[in-house]
This record gives sequence, C-alpha cells and structure tokens, in this order.
Amino acid sequence: MRSRLRKTQRLWSHGSHGHSSISKHRKHPGGRGYAGGRHYDRINFNKYHPGYFGKVGTGHHEGQIHQKS
Repeated sequence: MRSRLRKTQRLWSHGSHGHSSISKHRKHPGGRGYAGGRHYDRINFNKYHPGYFGKVGTGHHEGQIHQKS
C-alpha cells in the first residue's frame, strides 16, 4: 500500500469533501429543475417541442366568470 493517499482518499470521511457545508460547491450550475429547456436545451425544445414554453389565449381564471357586473 502506498504511504501517501490521494486527496480524494483523504477526504472520503469528510462529508463536504473540502467545500464548505454552507455555500455548496457549484450548487446549481445549470439552473434548477427544468431550467435547461430555457438555456442549454433550447434548440432541442424549439425544434421538437415548439410551443412548450409560454402562454396562449386569454387565460381567465375560473373565479372571474362569476363576478357581479
């Protein structure tokens, strides 16, 4: 067995692996959730799923139908 460990081997028992537990290392580099469709998957979404993002129509809420005039 080698006498000197690699840095990753030394950090196996340390949960944060050398990066602080408060501000995590590269927390959300690509955005959260389905944000990739807006950014790095934009060409794919526009090509194969046109109209996936955005709103269409008047979008009246159901509660507005029963308002008194």
